[in-house]
Amino acid sequence: MQVIPTAVKDALILEPKVFGDARGFFMESWNRRSFAALGLDVDFVQDNHSRSQQGVLRGLHYQVRQPQGKLVRVVSGAVFDVAVDLRKTSPTFGRWAGVVLSAENQRMFWVPSGFAHGFLTLTESADFLYKATDYYAPEHERALLWNDPTLGIDWPLSGTPLLAAKDAAGTLFQDAEAYP
Repeated sequence: MQVIPTAVKDALILEPKVFGDARGFFMESWNRRSFAALGLDVDFVQDNHSRSQQGVLRGLHYQVRQPQGKLVRVVSGAVFDVAVDLRKTSPTFGRWAGVVLSAENQRMFWVPSGFAHGFLTLTESADFLYKATDYYAPEHERALLWNDPTLGIDWPLSGTPLLAAKDAAGTLFQDAEAYP
């Protein structure tokens, strides 16, 4: 597996080894020993699958208690995936990293706990998979405002995204609950 660091500490783009031929392909999307060798000795407790239509923006979500590390990938379509560092003690606190994840490029993105996470669907639809290190806890979930000018995320948008009500009412970074 090839690891590509981002400008944000600990957020990593992962390119798995893909073995393909005329029949199709095979790849390992998760192997505890391989990830531990990369310094990612994590336990996943929940797998999630979402499908979104083009122009849907989900996020930027995080949990103030039970923070989730996420290993994310796309198995159909493409998204622009974003992680925002909310760890006050991090040298990259308040910075974001973004990557296009697609069925074609088969990249994965490691979003550590202590980050807000979201994505924008770039294709007609996209199937998005993620493994989480802690359980979903709606009572602890928060949302950063996706277009907060302080963050300055460069979303590849043409028009207004389709948002859930909770995402449209997200909190500004300056007012957000962050991690120690």
